[in-house]
Amino acid sequence: MISRPASPPVRSADDHRDTIEQLLRPLAARPVDTVPVAEALGRQLAEDVHAPIDLPVFRNSAMDGYAVRAQDVAGTPADLPLTGVVAAGDPGLQPLAPGTARKVMTGAPLPPGADCVVPVEDTTAGTDTVRIERGRAAGEFVREPGSDVRAGAELVTAGTHLAPRHIAACAAAGLARLPVFAPVRAVVISTGDELAAPGNPLRPGQIYNSNGIALAAALTANGVEVVAIQHSGDDPGQFRQLLRTATASADLVITTGGVSKGDFEVVREVLIPLGGEFGPVAMQPGGPQGLTVVDGVPVLSFPGNPVSAVVSFEVLARPILRRLTGLGPVPEYELPLLGAVRRSPEGRRQFLRGKLVWKGSRPRAVEVVSGPGSHLVASMAAADVLIDIPAAVTELPAGATVRVWTL
Repeated sequence: MISRPASPPVRSADDHRDTIEQLLRPLAARPVDTVPVAEALGRQLAEDVHAPIDLPVFRNSAMDGYAVRAQDVAGTPADLPLTGVVAAGDPGLQPLAPGTARKVMTGAPLPPGADCVVPVEDTTAGTDTVRIERGRAAGEFVREPGSDVRAGAELVTAGTHLAPRHIAACAAAGLARLPVFAPVRAVVISTGDELAAPGNPLRPGQIYNSNGIALAAALTANGVEVVAIQHSGDDPGQFRQLLRTATASADLVITTGGVSKGDFEVVREVLIPLGGEFGPVAMQPGGPQGLTVVDGVPVLSFPGNPVSAVVSFEVLARPILRRLTGLGPVPEYELPLLGAVRRSPEGRRQFLRGKLVWKGSRPRAVEVVSGPGSHLVASMAAADVLIDIPAAVTELPAGATVRVWTL
């Protein structure tokens, strides 16, 4: 009687994702860098930032127009003598005499004594006087100090993934540098003798290596800094050396290919002796998966088929990486199917590629845009969501409600 090693148990996609989350959670305690505000875009803020000054800093005009006293223009038309011009950047310290007007530009200081601004459109200007055609109440078109934010108030909250709007607020408040977490650094290693770099001629039996570039793009889009994109053939020594270099320079390594039970499975061959766990996950595409910790660095091993690799990242790694880098959750919808799903594998959670059908500014349905094959990478370009079919469901009629995740 021949004894065979027991097959590893099939894990659910949720269980596998939770295990990845536990492995990556320590990356939340990354070092803090202080960087120039102009270089902080896309970084995660490490500490609450407070405004050091009031914004606006001083009382200024919200319009090009004429600074006046409201009581002087209560009855219109009113002809007022002009007493000069205040441009943006001028000190604007000369008080405004009662019964007069002073021309002011947008952002210019309001002269002491003035309490409103009449827009230039509501006036007729002469050389020495201006006719006010429409009166204004005190405070109209005046920006008061601190009306945007008060000195000492919180400007941006710790943990925020810094977008252009945050950079603008910090720069306006005069903050030259910001405390940010060091980025999560990743290396991608795709494996297989059959892979060729895009742009090179293909030899018989070769395909272009899309996995490395695709996963690097996915990591970057989700706030991760890609240190390197590497390719290893099926030689264990080559893969072992690339892995050693990767774990010395990164917080996370993602490999593709070499995770099944066939011949030339270089990733399994090298990582199982290092404690790697490989086995099936009840999802399609992306069934064969591996997890290892090498020199303290998590190594996520995805299948080599291009769609399997991308879907594995989207389903298993993207949620925790977005939390680690301060990005919000991926948008999800529950929508009706435009057409039927005739067949879905029982016992495996299927992720079909789909496209939202919009009505105005809201999605109203979703349609499947390609077959379930894990090689259909070109068809995936037409998709903007994943359609999540539960493991217990084998078919769905048109109109059935499904959960979809934005790609």
